[in-house]
Amino acid sequence: MSPPSRRLQTKPVITCLKTFLISYSLIFWFTGVILLAVGVWGKVSLEAYFSLVSGESTNAPYVLIGTGAIIVIFGLFGCFATCRGSPWMLKLYAMFLTLVFLAELVAGVSGFIFRHEIKAKIGTAYRGAVDTYNQTDSKSNAVDTLQRTLHCCGINNYTDWGKTDYFKENGIPASCCKDKCSPESLKDLDKAESEVFTTGCFSLVTNVFEGNLGVIAGVSFGIAFFQVIGIFLACCLSRYITNNQYEMV
Repeated sequence: MSPPSRRLQTKPVITCLKTFLISYSLIFWFTGVILLAVGVWGKVSLEAYFSLVSGESTNAPYVLIGTGAIIVIFGLFGCFATCRGSPWMLKLYAMFLTLVFLAELVAGVSGFIFRHEIKAKIGTAYRGAVDTYNQTDSKSNAVDTLQRTLHCCGINNYTDWGKTDYFKENGIPASCCKDKCSPESLKDLDKAESEVFTTGCFSLVTNVFEGNLGVIAGVSFGIAFFQVIGIFLACCLSRYITNNQYEMV
C-alpha cells in the first residue's frame, strides 16, 4: 500500500488526467458522429457520386457508417472507463486508439504513394461517365450536378463533349451553360465557347487537390497523431491508478 500522503498527492494528478481524457473522448466521440452522419448522408444523397468516381457500385458509405459507429461506441467506452477508473478498460481503450492511429497512418501513406494511380482510376471512371452520358441515368445526373456546382464542363475542357455520342444528337449538356445557351450554340463547339464553362471538371478538381497537397497531408497526419494524445492520457491514467492503488469513491 502507498502511504496516505502519497495517495493524496497523486489524487489531483489523476483528477487532471481524467478531466483531459474525458474531454478527449468527447471530441473523439463527436468525430464518430460526424463520420456516421456523412456516411448516412452519402448513402442517401451522394451514392451516385461514389459510383461515379469508383466506376461501379461502392461500399464507401457503409465503410463511413461502420467506422463512425465504432468510434461512437469506443468514445463512450472511453468516457465510461475514465469515470470508472478501471485500468484494464483504459488499456483496452488505448489499444483501440492505437489501432485507429495505425489505420489512419497506413491509409494516409498509401493514399500519398498511390495518388497517381488513384487519380488515373478516377479519371478513367469519370471519362466513362461522360462517354456514356444520356441525361437520364444516375451517373449522368451526377455529371450534371458536378458541372453546375463546380462551374466546369467536360473532363479536361468543354471540347471533350464533342467526342461523345450525346453531342452528335443533342450537343453539349445544358448543365455546362454559364447562364442560358441557345440550342444552336450547344451543337457548335466554337459558338459554345462564350456560353459554357470552359474548364474541365476533372482537371479542376485534380489541380486544386495537387495545389493543396501539402495542406491536405498535414491535416490528415494531424488527425492521425491526434490519437497519440488519447493513447498517452489513457496509459498514464491507467499507470497512476495501478501504481497508487487509487479507488473511486
